[in-house]
Amino acid sequence: MSAVIFIAQRFARSNYGNRFARFINRFSLAGIMLGVAALIVVGSVMNGFEQQLKDRILGVVPQLSVLPTEGIALDQWQPLAASLPQLPQQRALLPQVISTGVVQQHGQLKPILIQGVYADYPDSDVQLEPLRQAMQLGRFDALQAGSYRLLIGQRLAQDLELWPGDKVRIVAAAGGSYTPFGLIPAQRQFEVAGILAMQSEADAQLVIMHGVDAARLLGLGDQQVTALRYFFSDPFAALSGQQQLDAVLADDYRSESWRQRYGELFDAVALEKTMINLMLGLIIAVAAFNIVSSLMMLIQDKRADIAILQTMGLRRASLYWIFVLHGLRNGVVGGLLGCGLGVVLTLSINDLLAVLGIQTDFTAQGGLPVLLVAAQLIVIVFTAMLLTLLATLYPAWRASRIMPAEALRYE
Repeated sequence: MSAVIFIAQRFARSNYGNRFARFINRFSLAGIMLGVAALIVVGSVMNGFEQQLKDRILGVVPQLSVLPTEGIALDQWQPLAASLPQLPQQRALLPQVISTGVVQQHGQLKPILIQGVYADYPDSDVQLEPLRQAMQLGRFDALQAGSYRLLIGQRLAQDLELWPGDKVRIVAAAGGSYTPFGLIPAQRQFEVAGILAMQSEADAQLVIMHGVDAARLLGLGDQQVTALRYFFSDPFAALSGQQQLDAVLADDYRSESWRQRYGELFDAVALEKTMINLMLGLIIAVAAFNIVSSLMMLIQDKRADIAILQTMGLRRASLYWIFVLHGLRNGVVGGLLGCGLGVVLTLSINDLLAVLGIQTDFTAQGGLPVLLVAAQLIVIVFTAMLLTLLATLYPAWRASRIMPAEALRYE
């Protein structure tokens, strides 16, 4: 193998012979490098956007909830919470009062998602900390049992022209009472205690209040809740956790994950990532298979050298591996250089966009979100090397089939 590696390096470093073949060879290396770098940059930006969606949407809405099959109240929720299994990547299991409804202000009606939270419950910081960080106006600690105060999303506040201290009427979809005049919906006047900015579409319908106030709005007791809510370190773990949870839940209860409400949004993001990765992967594939033409021209240029090596005793298997290693060198060098270039461009992409004068204000953070994933980098580089290896197999086989007598007939 030492002779094989030595000869492969000599062929790669030779400065004589077909100049066009050398150009194609270097062009394919550059193509692999740029393709790998582009795939890393775009993939990292897409990862950043997906992570923002997770934090801003799935960090606020229920990720996985246990609800009653009939009715809206969980009467004996403490024993139920103790009996539920510990799911993978679970951070907390908290009681919640959740309902849909509308908010009425200045003659306008807006659909909302009502969430009643309990700040004094163990592990409640898992839920409350993102809300505290998103506070723009007002005070989070103003949510006290019986205060009938609430926090609303920034977009909802803008649509209804609300400020802290304003009064609004909340009408809940559940908890209505029947009278001789028909069904009277549950409703109550609340005071706006603060405004949240989650920088997502959740801002258009988010309403947070104390759990006791939410229970009273729905006509429930102070110790009753409507759901037990799971929190995960990775919200996507709620989907596999739901299957495990459904296997142990009694018929009186059912589970509901974030996918029922936001599944189409994340499916669209996943499809977009797949298509972009496919298109950029084709660029790498085209560059890798340029190696076929460069190797074939190299073999044609080195026919006499190949024949002489065979007459000196070099076996066909060794000759085969000489050209495999020679072609694979482009994949290894191009993949590693592209990985380094991609990481540097990813880390400095916002500075480069600022220099080019490209505005990124739409991200609400003054720059594109980026998230480098080590496993993704390894897969990209390994795929580039694998495509290069596949591209070398046929030319290397053709080189090993050269007959010395025919190659040296006219020498």
